[in-house]
Amino acid sequence: MKTNSPTIRDVAAAAGVSVATVSKFMNGTQRFSAPVEAKLKAAIEQLGYRSNPLARSMITGKTRAIGLAVLDIRNPHFTNIVKGANRIALQQDYTLLLVDTEENQARERQLIEALSQRVDGLIVTSRMQEESAQWMLELNKPVVLFGRSRHLPFPSVGSDSYLAAYMAARHLLNEGHRRIAYLGFGQSRWNAERLRGVTTCLQEAGLPIEVHDAHAPSAQAGERACSAIMLGPNRPDAVVCYNDLIALGFMKEARALGCRLPEDVSVVGFDNVPYGEYASPALTTMDLQSERMGELAMQKLLNVLDGNADDGYAMLEPRLIVRESTTRREGNAAGSVPDAAGAAR
Repeated sequence: MKTNSPTIRDVAAAAGVSVATVSKFMNGTQRFSAPVEAKLKAAIEQLGYRSNPLARSMITGKTRAIGLAVLDIRNPHFTNIVKGANRIALQQDYTLLLVDTEENQARERQLIEALSQRVDGLIVTSRMQEESAQWMLELNKPVVLFGRSRHLPFPSVGSDSYLAAYMAARHLLNEGHRRIAYLGFGQSRWNAERLRGVTTCLQEAGLPIEVHDAHAPSAQAGERACSAIMLGPNRPDAVVCYNDLIALGFMKEARALGCRLPEDVSVVGFDNVPYGEYASPALTTMDLQSERMGELAMQKLLNVLDGNADDGYAMLEPRLIVRESTTRREGNAAGSVPDAAGAAR
């Protein structure tokens, strides 16, 4: 015979307190003396009582849930953001609800608006320009954005894309490279800063830059862009890619075209995705501290939920991770570049 689940009244009777006291304790709206809380915990454990989250949210107006919208969960950069954000949420007894917008700007608003109805606050990654994202103000929920917010009064978290790209280009110059290309992703809010960083560094060295664009921030897009770059008239001896996925796809296709890596072309990416270290050759990358970024975003949002004003920008410093996909290019100051067979042209 099925027995009825214990109720809040059963807990109150077992602990010798009022139903209101149990409710306030379970909802975290009031603290009590140590002996009272000990009796409440003992009664809850003995009876196996579990509160109803839906009922609790109807009473308190709080869901104890945070919404996180990412652009593509298959991209390890966003997976790491989720890991960092979830770690802090769990520490503070919050549940993380995830939406993957799948790089689909047409559906982005619809998905985020639906998510906002189920959570206390939102952390959002978006490709939308800020002028097109004013509707987020109408959600009436705290929001934290990734990337500096200049036109929306929301706190934000990010990494210094300009500095990261400048550092990547400087590393290649220090290794003797003189024909450097940038393979970007123009639809990204961060692409312009990365292009500016590479361009500034090369201009300071009196060098031109070849700029190419991938149709997506994916390995497949890196593959498709490779042949036009490596078989074109201005073949580079090094390529800075918008992210690690594009870089890994580029390297795969470069090998298929007969290029030796890094002897014929050095490659640098962004994000320090976990399996970049296990590529062949292992990928040199700019570590933007994705997991830490998720932690900071969650900390900022919980701070706002606690009633503290925050509209600032937290910026993480990038770090260069040097691996085998970049190498010293001796005797290249004049710009001679080996072809796929190793002969200078």
